[in-house]
Amino acid sequence: QVQLVESGGGLVQAGGSLRLSCVASGRIFNNYPMGWFRQAPGKEREFVGAINWSASSSEFATSVKGRFTISRDGAKNAMYLQMNSLQPDDTAVYYCAARDQYRSNYVYFSSHQYEYWGQGTQVTVSS
Repeated sequence: QVQLVESGGGLVQAGGSLRLSCVASGRIFNNYPMGWFRQAPGKEREFVGAINWSASSSEFATSVKGRFTISRDGAKNAMYLQMNSLQPDDTAVYYCAARDQYRSNYVYFSSHQYEYWGQGTQVTVSS
């Protein structure tokens, strides 16, 4: 059974940093593109960032560009989202996702393009 598990969320003051982790089990996701999305209360789920299978390419939403980065660790079957200079508008539940396309060098922006999802981790940024 494929499972993605996020961790690392929490409460942080504006200007602070958090590092989210997404660890996969039941399948090796090192060869698949992955992404991060978030959903704030009363809002639709939105794209945050994504990375291709080889980690040679990543893309980010305009709202987080320059503050967030994505990395992968093949040995741990994991992906990370480093979030710096956090703002109250970043408050949301953050989800990691994986697309079932072997060694795709593209990054994917739509939630509809991902087949596997984690349960989410809450990030709250206080002002």
